[in-house]
Amino acid sequence: MSLDVWLLSPIEKEKNCHCCGYSHMEHENLFDANITHNLGEMAEKAGIYKHLWHPEDIDITVAAQLIEPLTKGLQDLKDRPEFFKQYDANNGWGTYKDFVPWVEKYLNACIENPDATIHISR
Repeated sequence: MSLDVWLLSPIEKEKNCHCCGYSHMEHENLFDANITHNLGEMAEKAGIYKHLWHPEDIDITVAAQLIEPLTKGLQDLKDRPEFFKQYDANNGWGTYKDFVPWVEKYLNACIENPDATIHISR
């Protein structure tokens, strides 16, 4: 099981099906990423679990709203690696060394696309 996140453009654009030529409107995918649920406890300890897994529960809908909390959480992760490594998954699927760059990429995508809407699949 895993967490999938997408940042989608706020404006729909016309797209044409490459097979049949059908024209339809859709939001452009600006960023997507996937990470294991095994990192949920680490995210919780860094104070960013709800921001990543359940943003809708804390009324977060656009990327700009994630910039501050993810910046703080990422800094905490980087400041205390040994603390967070204790939450590495025993089976190796979900480790500190995987999570930090993942959060960093997501944060950078939020900074680059602050008006993007957040979509989550758990």
